[in-house]
Amino acid sequence: MLFEAEFWVLVAFVIFLAIVWKVGGGKALIDAIDSRAVRIRAELAEAQRLREEAQALLASYESRRAEAEREAAEIVTSAREEAERLARETQEKMAEFVKRRTAAAEAKIAQAEAKVVQARQDLARVKPLLAEQAVSQKDVDDAVADNEVVSARMDLVPIVEQQRRVDP
Repeated sequence: MLFEAEFWVLVAFVIFLAIVWKVGGGKALIDAIDSRAVRIRAELAEAQRLREEAQALLASYESRRAEAEREAAEIVTSAREEAERLARETQEKMAEFVKRRTAAAEAKIAQAEAKVVQARQDLARVKPLLAEQAVSQKDVDDAVADNEVVSARMDLVPIVEQQRRVDP
């Protein structure tokens, strides 16, 4: 046992501790351990404070997120209602527009039908006049033709009389 290395390591360590203790290293060691404990306590307190601050910040962000989601839902609902309202208004305006255009088209059709009826009536009144005029025109044409024949015969009378005088 005296010749084993572990025994001598133990003896050297005990001697080292005794020297350190005599020189006042014990107090320095205790002070270092105490200062480390104080520093650890301060870091733990800081970590606790940061944890609480992070939890408060997380709660704040969660409440903001919840409010943002609520606002987004309100905006979506409002937009949907607005879109439905605009769709209804557009549909109503389109129906009114179609109704007005249909009425205008029907009015134009009625007006065209009235013009056709008026034209038929005018034609019915004018037809007998045209027929009468055609008959009168034929009479006039016949009379003119007769006048031309008479006129042509009258032109021949002097010639015929001249020949009678020459041929007696």
